[in-house]
Amino acid sequence: MAKYLIRANYSVEGLHGLLKEGGTGRRAAIEKLLGSVGGKVEALYYAFGETDVYVLVEAPSNVTAAALSLIVSAAGAAKTSVTVLLTPEEIDEAVKMHPTYRPPGA
Repeated sequence: MAKYLIRANYSVEGLHGLLKEGGTGRRAAIEKLLGSVGGKVEALYYAFGETDVYVLVEAPSNVTAAALSLIVSAAGAAKTSVTVLLTPEEIDEAVKMHPTYRPPGA
């Protein structure tokens, strides 16, 4: 399964929900969401600063990760950003590829 880093920021409505349910309640809801599409939460952390929540997840595909991001963002309680994570072995495969490329203006 692919791994993703999801960053989320709560709206005012989302913060009210967090205050009502607590951090563990929201974690359980996120675990249920991931489980419903065959994924899982590896880690979840709340943070100070620009991002409210960091979630490291496994999901079956990029399409699945996009669906999760869309459904959460469309609900309006949080805005998400998803980063695809690559293993060192995947980078090894990438550096062995030699695509043909011409830079702009070359």
